[in-house]
Amino acid sequence: MVSPNILAYLMLFVWPLVCWQLWKRLDPARALIWTVLGGYLIMPPLTVINFPIIPDLDKTTIPNLIAWYCALYVVRDKISFLPEGRMGKALILMYILSPFATVLTNAAPLIFPGGMVQGMKIYDSAAAVANQFIALLPFFLARRYLGTPEGMRAMIEALVLAGLFYSVPMLIEARFSPQMNVWVYGFFQHDFFQTIRQGGYRPVVFLPHGLWVAFFALMCLMAALVRLRDTTAEVRPRALLIALYLAFMLYICKSAGVTVYAMCFAPLLMLAGWRLQVLAAAALAVVVISYPILRGLHLVPLQQIVDFAGGFSADRAGSLQFRIDNEEQLLARAQEKALFGWGGYGRAFLHDPITGQMTTIADGAWVIVLGIYGWLGFIADFGLTGLPLLILGREALSRHGSAISRYTAGVAVILAANMVDLLPNATHIPFTWLMAGGLLGVAEQMRRARLAESQAALRGGLQDGKRKRTVI
Repeated sequence: MVSPNILAYLMLFVWPLVCWQLWKRLDPARALIWTVLGGYLIMPPLTVINFPIIPDLDKTTIPNLIAWYCALYVVRDKISFLPEGRMGKALILMYILSPFATVLTNAAPLIFPGGMVQGMKIYDSAAAVANQFIALLPFFLARRYLGTPEGMRAMIEALVLAGLFYSVPMLIEARFSPQMNVWVYGFFQHDFFQTIRQGGYRPVVFLPHGLWVAFFALMCLMAALVRLRDTTAEVRPRALLIALYLAFMLYICKSAGVTVYAMCFAPLLMLAGWRLQVLAAAALAVVVISYPILRGLHLVPLQQIVDFAGGFSADRAGSLQFRIDNEEQLLARAQEKALFGWGGYGRAFLHDPITGQMTTIADGAWVIVLGIYGWLGFIADFGLTGLPLLILGREALSRHGSAISRYTAGVAVILAANMVDLLPNATHIPFTWLMAGGLLGVAEQMRRARLAESQAALRGGLQDGKRKRTVI
């Protein structure tokens, strides 16, 4: 692969200055959204600044760190790193500290006659803990600044605007082939052959893969549908036009998976009530979190899924079957070190018994996390992502469920769709943590209101009882 040009590295230094201006000019909620989302969409992929000791600086870590810095020194705010509930606190600590256990149980190298896979070192655990903490920064910040109905609305509007903005390079690449990253940053970030679909191309722009662009297009379409239901009669034609345009952008991504997602989630967003949307999102979170157990018990109808994919094309069915075969092997490999996983350096993959070269690949985030960090890391990662949906689902069943806003429900459904996509793909992006953190803030706010009302009712009942006894 050709190395990134000077502009790619310059962008890594320029983006913090852009974000600093965002935080000075916008309210913290919108500044946070555009710091994280803008960096994800615009900054160069696979371009890293390596400094000794500290984690690599790239399109993920730089926006996260600069957002934290601006919250502390531009807004001069204090950020809490622990949720209110015990479950949230436990998952945070598990997520950040589990790499220590992984490293300690994987110190020995894997030896083969023709090669070796190195063991984990204490330095690896320190680096992994730092990376885990940095990855969660959008979660912490979103809980602080986006945990309101207004914050949920800001995220929906940002996705619609970002989708319209990104549609320009997407259209160019769909017509002329994926070249934006080459033209701007001097290199192509993936296998060009994988961008050729149905006699044309699917866009990649500045993201790691065309599938990432396709899922981003789905999120934007879902946000447009949420916004469509909130419009007045005067502006509804324009909102409908935007939704149809973003649906077309999803179509040009040429991805069968996100097309199926759109067919499933669009009716939910357009027809269901807010409470039902939240409950559906919580149910999907439960399914995704329990997916490895379901796979291990052979309760997932894999053959039927492959046959369904074959209805679109034989190539897609073959690709899906290839993924499933690899996942079965990797799942068996992960069970050999089920609790803490195999660690990094490709240790979680199967290797050629002679050369030590990797013989399997992994696409789904679930099997990647399970192989590297074991069940402890998987529960922390997926549990923390799905926790806001579970809490919101519980609140939706209470008397206060009617207080859920359409934007909160919309973000919940988008996050649930993102969790579902973590089964075939590794699309756990910074905006995923942004949605999860904001929803957790909303859920905690609803929980506080419910508990306060219950306590007030309890105090009122006790006072009534005292008055009755006094009268008697």
